Amino acid sequence: MKKYSEKEILEIEKSYNELIQSVGETMTLEEVGFVKKAYELCCSKYDGMRMRSGRPMVLHVLEVAKISYSEMGMHSKTIVCALLHNITKVSDVTFDDIKEQFGERVMLILKGLIKVMSLNMSQISTQSDTFRKLFLSMIDDIRVVMLIIAHCLSNCRHQGDIDVSVDKFFEITNYLVIPIVHRLGLYNIKKDMEEALMIHENPKEFEEIKEKISMSHVMQEEKMANFLLPIRQELSKEGFDYTIKWRTKSIPSIFAKMKAQGVPFEQVYDLFAVRIIINNSKIKEEKADCWKVYSIVTNLYQPNPQRLRDWITKPKASGYESLHTTVKNGVDWVEVQIRTSRMDEIAEKGNASHWSYKSHNDKHQTADEWLNQIRGILEATDQSDFNPLDDKRAAKRGKADKMYIITPQGEVKQLPVGSTILDFAFEVHTQVGSHCIGARVNGKMQPIRYVLNNGDRVEIQISKRQTPKADWLNYVNTEKAKSKIRRFLKDEEMKEAELGSSIFHRKLKNWKIAFNDKMFTELLKEYDCESGIEFYHKIATNQIDLVELKAFILSQTEEKEVHKVEEEQRRDKPAENENDAMSIGENINGFAFKMAKCCNPIPGDSVCGFVNVGGGITIHRVNCKNAIAMKKRYPYRLVEVKWQGDVPSRATIKVVAKDSFGILSDITEVMKQMEINIIDASMGTRNGMYEGRFVVHVTSVNYLEQLIRKLRSLNNVTEVQRID
Repeated sequence: MKKYSEKEILEIEKSYNELIQSVGETMTLEEVGFVKKAYELCCSKYDGMRMRSGRPMVLHVLEVAKISYSEMGMHSKTIVCALLHNITKVSDVTFDDIKEQFGERVMLILKGLIKVMSLNMSQISTQSDTFRKLFLSMIDDIRVVMLIIAHCLSNCRHQGDIDVSVDKFFEITNYLVIPIVHRLGLYNIKKDMEEALMIHENPKEFEEIKEKISMSHVMQEEKMANFLLPIRQELSKEGFDYTIKWRTKSIPSIFAKMKAQGVPFEQVYDLFAVRIIINNSKIKEEKADCWKVYSIVTNLYQPNPQRLRDWITKPKASGYESLHTTVKNGVDWVEVQIRTSRMDEIAEKGNASHWSYKSHNDKHQTADEWLNQIRGILEATDQSDFNPLDDKRAAKRGKADKMYIITPQGEVKQLPVGSTILDFAFEVHTQVGSHCIGARVNGKMQPIRYVLNNGDRVEIQISKRQTPKADWLNYVNTEKAKSKIRRFLKDEEMKEAELGSSIFHRKLKNWKIAFNDKMFTELLKEYDCESGIEFYHKIATNQIDLVELKAFILSQTEEKEVHKVEEEQRRDKPAENENDAMSIGENINGFAFKMAKCCNPIPGDSVCGFVNVGGGITIHRVNCKNAIAMKKRYPYRLVEVKWQGDVPSRATIKVVAKDSFGILSDITEVMKQMEINIIDASMGTRNGMYEGRFVVHVTSVNYLEQLIRKLRSLNNVTEVQRID
């Protein structure tokens, strides 16, 4: 480096030695040699070249390399690219030369860097989102982004090196680079860039705020010491090993608040930020510990619920984890950040603290995995991008659609804005919601319909006597709560239907009226019921007058059915539709027949007939125990029978399931979908198991088997079988 002064050469050598010393701690000898080779090429080709400020260009590329390694956690190829990032533009070195000396990957990274740096960004301030998407889509290797950040930071720290008026440097920094740096969690770099931007755009205001902060430093120290004293005492009582740091917020942040709120420096809402770092938190207890500290702080000082930010439950895309709240200290507001030492390391250094990779160590990420992770963070859409215009656009976008509610145990639940106490109760647990009678919200009792606010601490009050009501559907907004309430109401309807069934059949017995399918079909039509469950429910809830019901049945039944003797005789007579449906032997089609009650055959079952002593034929299933016994004792009474078409018949099925919430609704929903009427039902629970027996109308054994298959497929159902 003959063209630089002796002093400049010493400065360059010092900077280079610092770089080599730092990279030597983590890189292999081969990788360090790779960096040295790139430096030697720089010295030979950049010798005498200077930045706009007169600073040696070698110092610039060395600084970009040091930023890439020390402040961003980059590795050997990126460090080499940092040293060579301008070499093809200012010297006779070609990309083929770089490929030959440093490999294809280094060549491709440098090509990508020049490609994106040549973008026309004259409209970036009005189309920043579009430019960011275009910028990222043009990059094949994400290390190009990291080099641009390092290069930009170096220029921010040495603004004399560039012509900002020509290069639109600060517009690109503001609308392209800072949002990317924010998303990657490189907050120290972001702070430096924002300060450089403010010094460029508002130098007078920057100096004024800086001076006011400096003048009030002694008073700030005293004020914060008094604020932190009770917090320190309580943390020590709870056994926390902790570190507390505090600072005045960055000058750009304070200036942004002054503009957004239209107030002078003295009236900025929250000027101070306190960081409480828990040093002795175990990895599985980190969240709980942070919320315990939150409780300590908010018990001592009044919090602003609107300023609660929970990045522990759902970290930022960059990996940032912390719990933020703002509390009142006299007339001032103080932002308190709560995190563990692990979280603080990531927050301080960005993910560089755990992005590092070593290709020879399986415990670390490979280079490709690491690069893919960074690209995923930059391209993710599930978390909000930072944007310098966010404060202005917030009013236009409206309020956030999510809020966070805290349980007494410090657990956080996320709910849509507008959710009520009842929504929160069902979010905690179905049984809590079902028995909810209200809640203590921030220590004050509120009714179930009370609409919650972000950051509310809610303690649900329950009573075993309380159960969901139909009007509860008017007090909830979440689909989860609505679904649980509807299911409970449906189950209650089934229980009342069981009671109604018992009342109905007891009344029929008292009236000496025999029950039959034809009668039941007419009753469903008369009382506009889609199913037997609805009919029985109406009886249980007094929606059907029993006197009128009896009159209707008698009007549809012949007088002889009123008397018990005549009823028995009627049962032995053939049913008109059944004679049409069956063919009995070859010569006895005119005989009266009936279905055996012991096995209840339905169309599709293998059946046989037995001639009765008093006349007529009884139809049994061939595997019926009574039929098998009669066949042995009276084989001469056996006749051949077969089905002729499908006709509605009764069948009984048993369903056994785990006693879970809503199981009855699931069973009846299947029957409703198959348009199967439930004639009668009985149910109960024992030892945690639910057992239901259903008498249903089916047209064939195939249809019954379809029903059984569908019921067996339900969650929690363990057994379904037909009962003779």
